[in-house]
Amino acid sequence: MTTIYHNPRCRKSRETLEILEQKNEDITIIKYLETPPNKEELSEIINLLGILPIDLVRRNEAIWKENFKGKDMTDDEIIKALTDHPKLIERPIVIKNNKAIIGRPPQKVIDIL
Repeated sequence: MTTIYHNPRCRKSRETLEILEQKNEDITIIKYLETPPNKEELSEIINLLGILPIDLVRRNEAIWKENFKGKDMTDDEIIKALTDHPKLIERPIVIKNNKAIIGRPPQKVIDIL
């Protein structure tokens, strides 16, 4: 089973999903803007990605620039910002066999299949 945290309006997310479909993956699609991950789920995703919470933030989003940019935030505060504002979560995220990757560029997803 392969899970993709997907935003259908994002070209990179659509391209990543297309790669998964071409590889005949059994896919669970989570439209994370409609069903955002909770704190525990997001913490687990960050752990699987092997990154810091700040590395999952889309820092060019207006929400980030207006509310959080330049603030000294703990990892928990960053995770709360991401759960409160899922639009800030970098996308797409693909998880398979307890491994995760951000599909930027989309071809990176092949590394965990």
